[in-house]
Amino acid sequence: MQSEQQDEPKFLVTVTLIVNDIGRSVAFYRDVFGATVLREGEPTFLRLGNIWLSINRGGGPTDDKPTVIASPPQQPDILSSFINLRVADMARCYELWRSRGANFVTEPKVHPWEIRCYIRDPDGYLIEVGQTTFTATPFELYQ
Repeated sequence: MQSEQQDEPKFLVTVTLIVNDIGRSVAFYRDVFGATVLREGEPTFLRLGNIWLSINRGGGPTDDKPTVIASPPQQPDILSSFINLRVADMARCYELWRSRGANFVTEPKVHPWEIRCYIRDPDGYLIEVGQTTFTATPFELYQ
């Protein structure tokens, strides 16, 4: 008898960003965060830390989503999703990524459980950068 876990389908999780200019967005994630371009084109695939990003243009409905229009954020100050980057050293990442052109909303702020700040990408997507402070090491919770 096979265990229930062995019957589970295997899959990867990717995050898809709908952007205005694929080249500009790819350059941002590559140049600021060191993402690796895995495939160019529409869509372009990147490896960013332990996730994969799919960067693609917007467009109209398709046969499998007949009422959905893909579009970059229309109102960047209304949040519906964001990328969360957990870091080991907030001060180092803040200085490095700022030197590479990241547009931080504020400087890092100390909160009860973390040090946190946000970056906007070229299309207005919000990227949270946080360093966990309530565990012995910043990544302990995620291991």
